[in-house]
Amino acid sequence: MKTLLILGLLLLSVTVQGKVYERCELAKTLKRLGMDGFKGVSLATWVCVAKWESSYNTRATHYNPNDKSTDYGILQINSHYWCNDGKTPGAVNTCNVSCKDLMHKDISKSVACAKKVVSEQGIGAWVAWRNHCRNKDLAHYTHGCGV
Repeated sequence: MKTLLILGLLLLSVTVQGKVYERCELAKTLKRLGMDGFKGVSLATWVCVAKWESSYNTRATHYNPNDKSTDYGILQINSHYWCNDGKTPGAVNTCNVSCKDLMHKDISKSVACAKKVVSEQGIGAWVAWRNHCRNKDLAHYTHGCGV
């Protein structure tokens, strides 16, 4: 029984690579990765987008039945255009990244892809921005974070 428990814990530690960030921890990480002001988008805006897209969870996914695509990771990068999940019909993979790589606790690949998305389509590519962040006071998303 003890061996099974240890084996189970080892398997769990191998498969669970994601992370739910705290608000300020995410703000600091995004700043370190060059998101503050990238293409004119404030750090508070990125934190707002992550809050409403994934609740700061790198393992978040959302299936889109209309085009049979899935959004992945903390910034919900779409598999039809930006990443490869091996199952989305007609996928383009503009970021040249595996969708599963967007679900790790290290969000550097998600950020690199998000930079490409915002460079090509603007911040309006994110539904969360349009519905929850646009034309709002977002100061509270970075307040007290020291960024």
